Amino acid sequence: MASQLAPVPEYVVESPVTNQSITGRVTQAMRYWLLALADRLNTTPNRIASATVETQAAAISTTSFAIGSVLPGLYRLSMAARITRAASSSSSLIVTFGWTQAVACTLASVAMTGNATSTVGTASFLVRVDQDSAITYATTYASSGAVTMQYRLDTVCERVS
Repeated sequence: MASQLAPVPEYVVESPVTNQSITGRVTQAMRYWLLALADRLNTTPNRIASATVETQAAAISTTSFAIGSVLPGLYRLSMAARITRAASSSSSLIVTFGWTQAVACTLASVAMTGNATSTVGTASFLVRVDQDSAITYATTYASSGAVTMQYRLDTVCERVS
């Protein structure tokens, strides 16, 4: 079910349009609707960066999201990963996010060890970030056997407040 940004304004009877022009006035109901819409948009999380890799068959070293200047505040860091080619023996994948909040901090996903193309993993973390600190992601990758594991990774960084 889709959510409404703001309730639909009630109909207000205005003076009729004359000579195909309007009076230039905004009704009180429309004014409240526009203010509610602006409030809703201002409090909606804002995606500021994302990264996707496909057919990855190795670890990803610590990589900064392409954000530019990081404002202090609350951020949501999310990831979705799927094994796209199973290893011939076994495999493991862990996704780690990093940021600074007075000290360097990290959070990691649960290890994906299913070693099948139906193996998926998702995680979402809320973190408080200091100003001008990089927000990063990385993977820990292990694969054994003649055929190596490949995976797809989607990561997103959103500013919540």
